[in-house]
Amino acid sequence: MDTAAAHSDHAILAKLNDDYIRSVQHGDVQRFREILADDFLCSNPDGTLLDKAQFLEQTARPVTISGLAIDDVRIRILGDVALIHARTHYQTAGGEQRHGRYTDVWARRAGTWLAVSAHVTR
Repeated sequence: MDTAAAHSDHAILAKLNDDYIRSVQHGDVQRFREILADDFLCSNPDGTLLDKAQFLEQTARPVTISGLAIDDVRIRILGDVALIHARTHYQTAGGEQRHGRYTDVWARRAGTWLAVSAHVTR
């Protein structure tokens, strides 16, 4: 892959990652419908494994956290697959400051990057 294409993919994935986090904070089911692959799976901190429909259902519930922010974002592109690792910070409804990490897996399918997997820890 040439340098320009790698830079372009990195920029696209960085924006998609920002969209993903913003969608979590605001319960944006529609944006998730657009950026998640049909075979998407998410491992939640409680050990549950959700498919896309279940994840969208979870996303539609009232958001109970605020101030969701990320740092230490690392985007690794491996051909038509990319891994995004990051740390999260947020406040619970009770005012507690918490943090966690996530790893999202993205795949380029028919020229479009889609999230195929997420693993979240708190």
